[in-house]
Amino acid sequence: MFSVYGKAGRLFRGSMEDLRKIGPTSALSRSRRVAGLGQETLDSFVSHLSLHGNAHPTPAMPAQDAPHRDAMAAYARTASHQPPRHALSLVRDIMNPGAITLSESYTVGQAWGLLTEHQLGQAPVLDLEGRLIGLLTRAELMRADRLPGPQRHALAWQALLAQSVTDLMLTPIPSVAPETDIRRLARVLLDTGLPGLPVVDEQDHVIGFVSRTDILRAVVADPPLDLWT
Repeated sequence: MFSVYGKAGRLFRGSMEDLRKIGPTSALSRSRRVAGLGQETLDSFVSHLSLHGNAHPTPAMPAQDAPHRDAMAAYARTASHQPPRHALSLVRDIMNPGAITLSESYTVGQAWGLLTEHQLGQAPVLDLEGRLIGLLTRAELMRADRLPGPQRHALAWQALLAQSVTDLMLTPIPSVAPETDIRRLARVLLDTGLPGLPVVDEQDHVIGFVSRTDILRAVVADPPLDLWT
């Protein structure tokens, strides 16, 4: 289930098929460094435990390497008590709960500071009553036709930073319900070019955010993303 919110409140609620009928959203682009997961190191630990079944010294693990032996033994004990895995199939399985949001009263300078502080590429914008009205992205702020040129006076930059976020945010903006299938979310992100969507409950409250990065992380994480059922 998807909804669309603007300054006048909720404008639409319906399926992905109906959402695609209401018109395109301007495409955005953003790049972000992907942190390594260290899976190769973890795999080597698991392989060693499977082969040797204990943490006693072996040729591959010298006797003086006590801290590593202790760590591997602790991992083996923890792994044996892990709860059963379940496939990730819904937005609620991969979303970031408690999304960082911006108030409509924020200036561009304040919003940029918050995005930088939390290392975010975007954030939902809420009105003074806490209702979703838009999405502000770094890509939108950094558009070449919006930034003052290098020869412009410093006052031009001050004027940009003093603008309201409501002047530059994307609105109306789609949102997604937590029970939505991840594949449908991915389809909407491809259709709109957006980097992610706010997650909104039945009471129109923003309860999280789900991004393209969250989907990619689910693809490589364990438990696995359910792509086929």
